[in-house]
Amino acid sequence: MSCYRGPRVKVVRRLGRLPGLTRKKGKEKPGAMPQYIPAEKASQYRIRLDEKQKLRFHYGLAEQQLLRYVRAAGRAKGPTGQVLLQSLEMRLDSTILRLGMAPTIPGARQLVTHKHILVNGRVISIPGHRCEPGDVVTAKPGHTTGGANGNYSLDNQITKPAQSAPYPLSGLVDQPMDHKRIDVNINELLVVEYYSRQA
Repeated sequence: MSCYRGPRVKVVRRLGRLPGLTRKKGKEKPGAMPQYIPAEKASQYRIRLDEKQKLRFHYGLAEQQLLRYVRAAGRAKGPTGQVLLQSLEMRLDSTILRLGMAPTIPGARQLVTHKHILVNGRVISIPGHRCEPGDVVTAKPGHTTGGANGNYSLDNQITKPAQSAPYPLSGLVDQPMDHKRIDVNINELLVVEYYSRQA
């Protein structure tokens, strides 16, 4: 998978707050020219493109990966935009971010690819693994993670503490994520419209 390795703050300045990409804030430098096009001057294509880029950078996906998710969401039952966001939130790396085990999605992806994460007691090394309600996500015994706030508080929007988990760094996937609780200001309908016009 092609992973974005460029300057993250520049992306945040252009697209707005993206907690999945970085925790830094893109403050404008005094005297610097703005790097974005004002909304009143942007074309409809540019507005849809920016929404798609927000989704892509926040979840750390390549263009072809996001296209596959959009096509799968179009075939599923329910509103395409909501199904798309729900399927992205149920990825293992997104779930680890919600658990507070990693500060960003790239950090969560590193934990997964280095085989520090167990799902239902099995090592999973694929960041795009789809978690299901009832899955127990656990850090390997003896492994410590640098959480988003230096601790391991769980986000009860998608997960809750596992009472009978064998390790302290664990959480239970309680229910599919509600698209209204996602921490990024993304209009998923514009993303779907962008890809429908590309077809």
